[in-house]
Amino acid sequence: MVILSFKDILSLKEKLKRLFMHRLLIPLFLLSHAVHGQEDKKVMEPIHQVFEAMKRSDSAALRRAFHPAAVLFTVLRDQKTNSPMLRKEPLADFLKSIGTPHKDVYNELIWNEKVLIDGDFAQVWVDYAFFLNTTFNHCGVDAFQLIRNTEGRWLIYSLSDTRRKTDCVVPPEVEGRLKK
Repeated sequence: MVILSFKDILSLKEKLKRLFMHRLLIPLFLLSHAVHGQEDKKVMEPIHQVFEAMKRSDSAALRRAFHPAAVLFTVLRDQKTNSPMLRKEPLADFLKSIGTPHKDVYNELIWNEKVLIDGDFAQVWVDYAFFLNTTFNHCGVDAFQLIRNTEGRWLIYSLSDTRRKTDCVVPPEVEGRLKK
């Protein structure tokens, strides 16, 4: 027969509590992370759709990624004064520029995706590099804001970007996607 002191009982109780917490909380954390990861993938679907549509010059597929009231902005520097400026582009103009036949393939590669979700609102921030065919053109950041519609699909309602031709570091594994 084993006789335990009050101190031993408290110690055993603490060990059992920690074991229970690890066996309960870790699986819950992993499950929560997996569910959140699945929603991140759903948020990224229209964003990937934009870049595939750009590559194929498919304005119809491009339109399906956007909410009808979507707006596009570019933050850039005035070439004469070097002052920051904001250029707004109507969605219709963007669709037309992609859908109008052109000889080059528009390849926009993204990496370093940061997805934030709060209910039916999501925001995505990505680094990107834009290539005409396989020739580097410019880089920057794309910032997407999305809304989940009544069918559960995420749609882009705002796209803002920066553009620069210098200080662009494209990871080799990202640039390697051009060859695929």
